[in-house]
Amino acid sequence: MSFTLHGAGAGGGIAIGQAHLISSARLEVAHYTIAAKQVEQEVMRFSAAVELVRTELQGLRQSVPAGAPAELDAFLNLHLMILDDATLSRAPRELIRSLKCNAEWALVLQMDQLVAQFEKIEDPYLRERKADVVQVVERVLKAMQGRPGRALAAPARAESLIVVAHDLSPADMMLFKQHQYAGFVTDLGGVTSHTAILARSLNIPAIVGAHTARQMVHEGELVIVDGVHGVLIVAPDELVLAQYQQRQRELERGRQKLKRIRSTPATTRDGTTVDLHANIELPQDIEQVRESGATGVGLFRSEFLFLNRDDLPSEDEQFEAYRQVAQAMRGMPVTIRTLDLGADKTVNGSARGGPNPAMGLRAIRLCLAEPQMFLTQLRAILRASNYGNIRLLIPMLAHAHEIEQALTMIAQSKALLDEQNLPYDRGIQVGGMIEVPAAALSLGVFVRKLDFLSIGTNDLIQYTLAIDRTDDTVSHLYNPLHPAVLHLIAHTIKTGSRMNVPVAVCGEMAGDVTLTRLLLGFGLRQFSMHPANLLAIKQQILKSDLGPLPKLSNRILRTDDPENAKRLLEKLNA
Repeated sequence: MSFTLHGAGAGGGIAIGQAHLISSARLEVAHYTIAAKQVEQEVMRFSAAVELVRTELQGLRQSVPAGAPAELDAFLNLHLMILDDATLSRAPRELIRSLKCNAEWALVLQMDQLVAQFEKIEDPYLRERKADVVQVVERVLKAMQGRPGRALAAPARAESLIVVAHDLSPADMMLFKQHQYAGFVTDLGGVTSHTAILARSLNIPAIVGAHTARQMVHEGELVIVDGVHGVLIVAPDELVLAQYQQRQRELERGRQKLKRIRSTPATTRDGTTVDLHANIELPQDIEQVRESGATGVGLFRSEFLFLNRDDLPSEDEQFEAYRQVAQAMRGMPVTIRTLDLGADKTVNGSARGGPNPAMGLRAIRLCLAEPQMFLTQLRAILRASNYGNIRLLIPMLAHAHEIEQALTMIAQSKALLDEQNLPYDRGIQVGGMIEVPAAALSLGVFVRKLDFLSIGTNDLIQYTLAIDRTDDTVSHLYNPLHPAVLHLIAHTIKTGSRMNVPVAVCGEMAGDVTLTRLLLGFGLRQFSMHPANLLAIKQQILKSDLGPLPKLSNRILRTDDPENAKRLLEKLNA
């Protein structure tokens, strides 16, 4: 019987294949007492399992494929740290001795205690690390039950299989790169989980948080993963299957067709040139940037160099990463955003969650509170500017004094490099992100002090509408067409144009083809987006005539009725 499950889309595209179920050892743990004379033998069995898992993880770390995302190694290191934590590695032995219980039950008791502590953490990113604890425990449980630790051993025809699991660890995820599974679905996980992050970086159709998928789907059953809409269709009928197969073919034909315009300049029908840049997280993303035909990197999210590690990256480590990107872009602009840590992205020893991390000590606020960390990054960016066309972007500015302090620290970094006779671009451009409504409403100081502006629509919408975009209970209220949001965006673009200060949009709105003409009508001439979206945006620009766009865009701007705004947007895109 066919049925549908819903979760969160963690990787775009559509995958069709047979379900390949991965067992969850945690769900199969029994509880029984053991005789006193068997206690030490049970302790030894537990210790042997821990050592086996440690060997497995170390082996996986050594076998990370050359093309795998850099964060994989950090994830494996994190799991090794969890394994060595006394709560999981030593406390179960005491429980076995005191309760005379089996080792599996003792380990699960400790896991539940640790998970409960994570549940109390306010920061959503840290709270989701409880999944890493569970994943490590499940590997130990599998070892004690005599199962191989590598849950994703490569079956035949992996490219036609959809992995369905209660949860997946990063150690399992790394095998996706080697075996080319069609997609995956997990019961657990959210948009900020490690599994979801890896799915996006590997560009695999995926759904997380499907709740009962592992329980309801059977091995070998035909399934469809719609990673765009977060829909899992189990045992589809012939009509639904045919429809999705047709969608797959259309998507592939569309991708192939779009490649023809990769080297075509992004110019409107009436001859206006538009800059299309790409957003990246890590230096390895540059290959995607090249394939997309982007004319620059509009947003290098540098904080990804800081994640999933216990130490801060050194100046030299950061310098090498920034230089690598600058040189790979061969003179095209590379806009590096200084680290935006402190909301859902944290690093040990430098972030303070607070009761509402998204509005707490994050981004430039954290950098100014941790000046040594900020100076280290600024020096690395400045040194790398000697090897390419680098621009420096400051996130989450809201106050004039934040701009002044940031510029002062940039000047201080330059002076330190001068003392060491280290070269850098003395005319490096410094810009600010407009993602706080206060910034959009007080642009005077921004256009006077900064060389360019970049609108971060994701946070601007979140802060304008007072909506946590990671909270499923209010996500339906997250609306880029809200009149207040559109007024702030249009006002920023038009003010920049009037004052001759370049303005870009680097949030998700830049990669939404239904909003391209609206933004062009507001006067936007620089978009920055995920490389996968760039050619579709370019195609829309090539088909657009700027002439009527400002008038129609302003009509949308004047309406207070969301439904009317949608109708006008459809007319704009006709």
